[in-house]
Amino acid sequence: MGNPRPKPDRLDEKLRQIRDALGLSQTEMLRHLGLDESMKYARISEYELGQREPPLMTILAYSRLAGVHVEDIIDDELDLPAKLPGNVRYQGLQRKSGVRKRKQ
Repeated sequence: MGNPRPKPDRLDEKLRQIRDALGLSQTEMLRHLGLDESMKYARISEYELGQREPPLMTILAYSRLAGVHVEDIIDDELDLPAKLPGNVRYQGLQRKSGVRKRKQ
């Protein structure tokens, strides 16, 4: 089946740091991430305790909410800014219309 993808050692710590810095409960965090319809707030706890790794799109939602680059969250060599939310507002290049999404 192949090797599992390596998990960043500090991911759980950084996700908790983001929630704490924003002053949100786990339930509020889920709502701010826009995931309150698709998962229970206990999942946030599992992420913060390192019991479960969030999907990439959830990490992206954390980064946008915190105003940091995804790399800041997943790279163990980088620290999050002292003040959150940060000021990263990079939206990237929008996909050209008419280009089909890749099936997953």
